[in-house]
Amino acid sequence: MVSGRYKACVVGASGVTGGELLRLLLNHPGIELACATSREFKGEYVFRVHPNLRGRTSLTFSDSTIDNVLKRDVDVVFLALPHGQSIEWVPKLYEAGLTVIDLSADFRLKDPNAYVEWYGWEKPHPYPDLLKRAVYGLPELHREELRGAKLIAVPGCMATAAIISLAPVVKAGLVDTERIVVDAKISSSGAGAHAPRLDLHPFRTYVIRPYEVVHHRHTAEIEQELSLLINRQVRVAFTPHAVDLVRGILTTAHTWLIKPVQEPDVWRAIRAMYGNEPFIRIVKDRAGFQRYPDVKYVIGSNLVDVGFEIDNRLNRLVVLAAIDNLMKGASGQAVQAMNVALGFPETTALDQVPLYPV
Repeated sequence: MVSGRYKACVVGASGVTGGELLRLLLNHPGIELACATSREFKGEYVFRVHPNLRGRTSLTFSDSTIDNVLKRDVDVVFLALPHGQSIEWVPKLYEAGLTVIDLSADFRLKDPNAYVEWYGWEKPHPYPDLLKRAVYGLPELHREELRGAKLIAVPGCMATAAIISLAPVVKAGLVDTERIVVDAKISSSGAGAHAPRLDLHPFRTYVIRPYEVVHHRHTAEIEQELSLLINRQVRVAFTPHAVDLVRGILTTAHTWLIKPVQEPDVWRAIRAMYGNEPFIRIVKDRAGFQRYPDVKYVIGSNLVDVGFEIDNRLNRLVVLAAIDNLMKGASGQAVQAMNVALGFPETTALDQVPLYPV
């Protein structure tokens, strides 16, 4: 720590989530941004890859190697790397005593064998001890574990929205935990800076395209976290859809009630969990432009808008959540988790009002 500020490095800083991390950390009063790494753009000014940062930093991208990061005497490292790459970095950074915040999936799942099932790894996770020490970086569920944490696994973007919307009704025992169906709509920025062909503009425009219809990897996170919440297995069917948006995720979860439930019961369940949460808003209104959660009204913020509706005819409860996938779904959540871990006020550098209109 230098002059009361922690020195931070963003690894993989030329990507979409890396750019968001830079934007947020440059505005954080307790952080000195010491380095930003990129193999592709080594030696180039950061603002030439992230034009929105022109005039805010003269930092250049440095080499993306573990030795380069360690020699800079940093306190905090954000890993904005593709899945399967962080596993090479985390053990060495953790051993060096750094606070490691990993935005990949490499340390999210507690079961070493789950990486074979959900990520296609040939063998179980090689660092089961680190999996146990890693804290799932969702402050709304793991705030106390995050305090002082040295290894944080930032949740997946669609998993974040689904878990936050479902947790209150699952915890309150309102719904059948063997029959939950989640439908997600995700924007193109979720595909990253090196998006595959189908996520390029000519193929993405006017699209609502289902993909990984029955075995999407975020299913594992949703089931893990909801099961931990009630200490028994929760089963979730999950299907994502690529849609014609740049930022944002909307999840719609269909659940079936196991006892008579009225609207006040659902309100109480959500408020019991989130009544004091700085980034969660309950959106269920009879008037105005926004009756239910809508990504249009969270863009650029770390907010989660949560809403619901009861279908009395089919004894169904629908819960919804809207987030900005680059903020609460990735970089914003990473900074929020860091704030908790290092003892900063949780909203530091994250209290932006959503952009409107967009």
